[in-house]
Amino acid sequence: MNIISLKNISRTFKTSLPKNSKESAPSPQVTVLQGITLEIAQGEMLAIMGTSGSGKSTLMNILGCLDTASSGDYLFHGKNIAKFDADELAQLRREHFGFIFQRYHLLNTLSARKNVEIPAMYAGMPAKVRALKAGEILSSLGLDDRIDYNPNQLSGGQQQRVSIARALINGGEVILADEPTGALDSVSGASVLENLKALNKAGHTIIMVTHDRNVASHARRIIELKDGEIIADYLNDQKTNNQDHNNLENSSEPVLSNIQTQSLTQSESESKSQIKTKIPKSYSKFSGVQRIADAFKMALVSMIMQKMRTFLTMLGIIIGIASVVIIVAIGNGTTDKILNDISGLGTSTLEVYPGSGFGDRNSGRVRSLKPSDAQYLKEQPYIHSVTPTVSSNKMIRYGNIAVNAVISGVGADFFEVRDYKITEGVGFNRQSEDDLALEAVIDQNTRDKLFAKTDNPLGEVILLGNLPVRIIGVSAPKAAGFGSSASLEVWIPYSSAMKRMLGQSFLRNITLRINDDVDLALAENNITEILTRLHGKKDFFIINTDAIRDTIKETTGTLTLLVASIAVISLIVGGIGVMNIMLVSVSERTREIGMRMAVGARKSDISQQFIIEAVLVCLVGGLIGIAFALILGFGLNWLITSFQLRFSWITIVLAFTCSSFIGLTFGYFPAKRAANLAPIEALERS
Repeated sequence: MNIISLKNISRTFKTSLPKNSKESAPSPQVTVLQGITLEIAQGEMLAIMGTSGSGKSTLMNILGCLDTASSGDYLFHGKNIAKFDADELAQLRREHFGFIFQRYHLLNTLSARKNVEIPAMYAGMPAKVRALKAGEILSSLGLDDRIDYNPNQLSGGQQQRVSIARALINGGEVILADEPTGALDSVSGASVLENLKALNKAGHTIIMVTHDRNVASHARRIIELKDGEIIADYLNDQKTNNQDHNNLENSSEPVLSNIQTQSLTQSESESKSQIKTKIPKSYSKFSGVQRIADAFKMALVSMIMQKMRTFLTMLGIIIGIASVVIIVAIGNGTTDKILNDISGLGTSTLEVYPGSGFGDRNSGRVRSLKPSDAQYLKEQPYIHSVTPTVSSNKMIRYGNIAVNAVISGVGADFFEVRDYKITEGVGFNRQSEDDLALEAVIDQNTRDKLFAKTDNPLGEVILLGNLPVRIIGVSAPKAAGFGSSASLEVWIPYSSAMKRMLGQSFLRNITLRINDDVDLALAENNITEILTRLHGKKDFFIINTDAIRDTIKETTGTLTLLVASIAVISLIVGGIGVMNIMLVSVSERTREIGMRMAVGARKSDISQQFIIEAVLVCLVGGLIGIAFALILGFGLNWLITSFQLRFSWITIVLAFTCSSFIGLTFGYFPAKRAANLAPIEALERS
């Protein structure tokens, strides 16, 4: 029964035009094979011979579905595969063919067992099953003590036996050997030939390509090519070269054991009547998740074996992610600091000032704000509390100590409106306002200047200019909004300040605290209407502290977004770096890609591996970048006390997601390029 039938197969290649040729001239073609018609029976062992350039390697590549014919029909088990797509050809290679290459094409990053497992991995065989099967085949080839060795730890003969084991892992119905002894010494070469003969005896179809007549003499049938045509096709007399026999008998090189031969015979006899159209049912349920898991493991191995290249690829991602996280944290911390300072003005407060606005040169002449305005506003139901304010800078004295301070005349509600905490003593009350009481509350800075830490300032009398007042309370330190928190502050009842110290009847400003459930903008409009009616005109302006907070919050948010956008550019640059490195990786690993395709990898398997590598690089780079940003941020928080960086977990998650997206996006193009390589082109590229 014929397993392979070739009918009038031809193969031509286009060659590049000379530089000085006309663009319209057709590209010249070289015919490597012409009119090949060939029948190969199941279980045959044949050798294809010919000198260099005769077309023997091209014929083998077409037979093994590594290359496609330019014309003619190729029947495998009676089915014409000339129109099979790339994945269907990959399935044929995976499930029916086994390749033994002259240069082995083993991956030095994997052990002998893992190299043998590769075709089974692409066939969807479960990891434990394929590991056991690979071990059994390697043991039968005399490599039981070298199973976990890497190829660079094995001799040439041992590497070729690993290559044979790889060809057998999925059954190896047809084994194609390209110059199987070309890179071996005579002893190892003889051992490989005996192994091939044992496999043929077990039922495998063996096709060897060689230019060595001694190697060809081991085959039952010999086909000779010349200039792309078959010039001879004859049966061999089976007289094996005595030199090879003597070398084998005197060597310790093992041949395939009888146990393995029997198991292969049984396996081969199960079903060879037709081409399989899908992965065996017993393995199909493992193929999806298992393929991704295997691709993930291979990507990790590749990254570990190329540590420096991997790190340099990650560097752009690390810097970009760390920059985004740190910049947003600094922006958040700065915003919090500014808003906390503004909170020193009080929350939900409105400030009423005379004039048309800040910068009005005539505002000092406008004296329309009166204590009666404050009293009238206090009666409004949406007003929580009100404090009139007058102020002056005065020299204050206690004993022989004299310092400059800000003297503020305020209402009894001042400390509640501005959220000041009295740490010692009490604040003054409405009775103090009515009685023009000579009472004062000082801040912590003033206490530190006038009194020792152990002294009790309560009840002590200080001079505000020439006005004596008695200290009844001390307030806790508090940032003074846009002012300096280091200034000295003394508060007395506004009535006392106006009549006993300043001799004036008008206020500097009125501060109103609005109920929490009232819209501040609406309250501002109502107050504007009331005061305009009372004054007969609008000779005042109102500062909405919440509006200031919102403006500053919006401004700092915009600045943070702007700087973060610049940092995102570094992420994109890092992604381009990932793509460039992956493209270089594709060029460096074309032979590996070719080997994987030869043993049955689909296009999706190849692209999946490179995409996973790119995503892993970006994910790991993203994690390192986030960790670096957090460590740097906590260090800065420990060193800097003026404000604290505040990390946003949303930003961290978005940055991590962004790094994943970059890996997926910029990994796609190298992966596509790798997947689109032709198997034979990849194998033969230097």
